Amino acid sequence: MNKIQVDILGLSINPNSQRAYALLLKEVDGPRRLPIVIGEPEAQAIANELEGVRPQRPMTHDLLRSVIETLGASVKEVLISEIKEGTFYAKILFEYSDLEVDARPSDAIALAVRCGAPLYISEEIMDEVSLRAEDIQEIDAEQPGEESEDHEAASPAQQREAPTQPLTERQRLEQELDQAIKVEDYEAAARIRDDLQRLDS
Repeated sequence: MNKIQVDILGLSINPNSQRAYALLLKEVDGPRRLPIVIGEPEAQAIANELEGVRPQRPMTHDLLRSVIETLGASVKEVLISEIKEGTFYAKILFEYSDLEVDARPSDAIALAVRCGAPLYISEEIMDEVSLRAEDIQEIDAEQPGEESEDHEAASPAQQREAPTQPLTERQRLEQELDQAIKVEDYEAAARIRDDLQRLDS
């Protein structure tokens, strides 16, 4: 399989969903870009590592890296290998081994940035769904997008930040719950969870 190396260009809010982000990958030696819609936890995990943010306790991807290193292995590369019905599939490849582990692209990328492993996309996918940098800048903001939150191909319009709108009570509580969990304030998280349950009753 021919593959093309990519870097992370950035993350932006997906305007079609308040809990999803568009991860934009760029071709290392070319003009093409590939947007992928990922969930908020995975976006946070990638952003934290890129920005050097260290949680008090290891998060899932930190734990996975530690397990891999403790077992004496190392991640060779991450490959986004397939796209089926708009959903991307990835593989984690290891040094000195033919072992390949299937993974969601967001989890694989979050692990790759922690391990310093290169990212690749199959040439077939790049040919099929990538965009050029100038195309992204010229996209009409009204272009429809049909993608969901989980690792699907994002339309360029989805990469733009959503306009600021007043948050509903549920949205405010969900943001507070996310923040409480991130800082491991589980007592506050339990209170907020109870408030959310009261909204549903």
